[in-house]
Amino acid sequence: MRTLPATHPDDFARLDTTALRERFLVEELFVPGQVTWAHAADDRLLLGGLVLTDDLIRLAPPELLAAEALCSRRELAVVCLGGRLTVDCDGEEHGLDELDVLYVGRGTSDITVAGTGRAYLVSAPAHADHPTRVGRRDEVFAADLGEPEQANVRTIRRYVHADGIASANLVLGITTLAPGSVWNTMPCHTHARRTEVYLYTGLGTSGRVVHLAGPPDATRSLVVADDQAVVSPGWSVHTGVGTSAYSFVWAMAGENQDYADMHPVDVAELR
Repeated sequence: MRTLPATHPDDFARLDTTALRERFLVEELFVPGQVTWAHAADDRLLLGGLVLTDDLIRLAPPELLAAEALCSRRELAVVCLGGRLTVDCDGEEHGLDELDVLYVGRGTSDITVAGTGRAYLVSAPAHADHPTRVGRRDEVFAADLGEPEQANVRTIRRYVHADGIASANLVLGITTLAPGSVWNTMPCHTHARRTEVYLYTGLGTSGRVVHLAGPPDATRSLVVADDQAVVSPGWSVHTGVGTSAYSFVWAMAGENQDYADMHPVDVAELR
């Protein structure tokens, strides 16, 4: 399992392209027949991916956790990116279709995933127990935002959040851009009290997103391909523009679950 270390903002400008990608970008999460994990030191987030082909995979804890089970001291979100998945949590089965999300609470001992499709996994430390619940794509809170003139028409779905599926630490949702729109998260912002991770998906093999990161007055870019994830520390802006419309799964962990707890940055202030 690869670990992405925490980076001081003063060091950000000194990183070349290769180092920048090593520190903030997870390039290979989805490998058929296995679970692939990455660990972000910022807020100790775990990111995982799996691809199933009519088989069954048990979600064992990575060695780094030194735990008997993945959710011994953590909570987990399982995002179905495609296909039909069945997640068994201590003998209770939950069926997931595309863009459904399963929240798994702390204390769950045994988790297996079966079916055919792809799942994205996000796990964060948890200080309290919350019940395992499913968020359905067409039932969770959704907001339509943006303007065609600004090429940022999008639908934001919130799954795990203060007014939705309860959690100890994790906040998660999915944003889908409308055809013809390419800009995400405008105006951009920072989160001083939590780390956020974007998993970009729906770009196809040749599509890319140019993701802006770093302090607002000293941004850098990461060129991101389909099914790759970018880690954004609390001091970093996060926004981007793609070669076509796409979706991204956003997940946050830290000390505040308030969705509106952010520091907006006017586009004119970006450097």
